[in-house]
Amino acid sequence: MITWREGEVRELLPGWDGVVVVGVDLTAGGTARALAYPDLVGTPVVGDRVLLNVTALDRGLGTGGYALVVAIPDRPGAWPDAGGTEVPGHLVKARYTPLQAMVLGVDDPEGEHHAALSAADDLDGMPVVATDLHSALPAVVAGVRAEAPGARVAYVMTDGAALPLAWSRTVAGLRDAGWLEAAITTGQAFGGDLEAVTVHTALLAARHVVGADLAVVTQGPGNLGTDTRWGFSGVAVGEALNAAAVLGGHAVAGLRVSQADARDRHRGLSHHSVTAFGRVLAHPADVPVPRVPPGDPQDPLVGCLERVREQAGELVAAAAHLTGVDVGTDGLLGELRGAPVPLSTMGRGLDDDPAGFLTAAVAGRHAGRLVSAGRRG
Repeated sequence: MITWREGEVRELLPGWDGVVVVGVDLTAGGTARALAYPDLVGTPVVGDRVLLNVTALDRGLGTGGYALVVAIPDRPGAWPDAGGTEVPGHLVKARYTPLQAMVLGVDDPEGEHHAALSAADDLDGMPVVATDLHSALPAVVAGVRAEAPGARVAYVMTDGAALPLAWSRTVAGLRDAGWLEAAITTGQAFGGDLEAVTVHTALLAARHVVGADLAVVTQGPGNLGTDTRWGFSGVAVGEALNAAAVLGGHAVAGLRVSQADARDRHRGLSHHSVTAFGRVLAHPADVPVPRVPPGDPQDPLVGCLERVREQAGELVAAAAHLTGVDVGTDGLLGELRGAPVPLSTMGRGLDDDPAGFLTAAVAGRHAGRLVSAGRRG
């Protein structure tokens, strides 16, 4: 079911790359902030009548308080295809939805990289870090840069949460800062520097088209969970590392950790990581575990990391395909504080939940060391 509204644009609000934000006077009364993706629906201006999808907004779900512009019906000149230019390629993303979009895939026969990807079948040992939440991405890359500052990092966004990459201000900020070489969207997700059909071709493109030294895989912003063992979108990170291993990559499992989550199933080591890496992942992978810094055991950070080490030890002991790797956290808080984008997960910043961001960063630090070791070899 879709909950519809219509209204008139009364003001333009600050947006970001690939996103226009407007204030709308609703016909039914009241106002709303609405988000438009120009590549999908065109660029609204003051005075435009707009049709809005308010389904998630009405339920208080993960659109960040925004309605979504579906159409600018009265001004055809604003529509993305107003120039009549045919888009090359034949990959359809968000397939069979009212806003399905045609893109040129990196693996598309019409594209310049098709020949390279037709022959590609190996990642040449490239490290691939996969982790549950999109909010871990800047922390992982900060850890990489702590060990291998010049590493070329490709980001692969899967379709478990947000489908438009433009929704992610994190990716926009990391690209602007030079922390990401490229972003690749896969599955139903779209809007990356490169588009791919599967995680497999996205990883191959990262290596053979982008020339990445390593790849980081997460879902887009948002996360779907049901408080069941298997019913959560992050289960796909286990499948992503299966893909990496099958293609000859070096799989690195980035643990999801929290010292401040109100839900016990996510405090310490999240049950998402236990399921995705302990049961979905079936190929060898490293599990970087943060070393506990010296300090008072009553300190929330120290206590959480001690608990994580115990839980991670149990996970590795129960899963023959996993190898625990002890990784120090020295210097990583400074690296995290120097990130070019805000660190936030479920509304919590670095000072609220340092254990979560440090654990993501040690996964990146381990991957950075693998890159450095490969260069020396």
